[in-house]
Amino acid sequence: MGSIKIFTKARCPRCPAVKEIGALLKKEGVPVWSYDLDTIEGLAEASFYSILSTPSLVIEDEGEREVISWRGVVPSLQEVKQYLFR
Repeated sequence: MGSIKIFTKARCPRCPAVKEIGALLKKEGVPVWSYDLDTIEGLAEASFYSILSTPSLVIEDEGEREVISWRGVVPSLQEVKQYLFR
């Protein structure tokens, strides 16, 4: 199983939905990393992944390679699990 990286901003109206997906997956034992694009650290990580919109969710495999990402949209929990538990 890989990990999930979530990129959000405080004033983003769709970001709470992605944060909720992250919280649910974290309860299931999935490594979830959250980055706030209102901070320098969050912007640096977003730059590395070429994140230009929020919310964004990136799934990585065990080798930290991107498997799939959703940028500027909120995927369903089932969509995320489909790629996460392959």
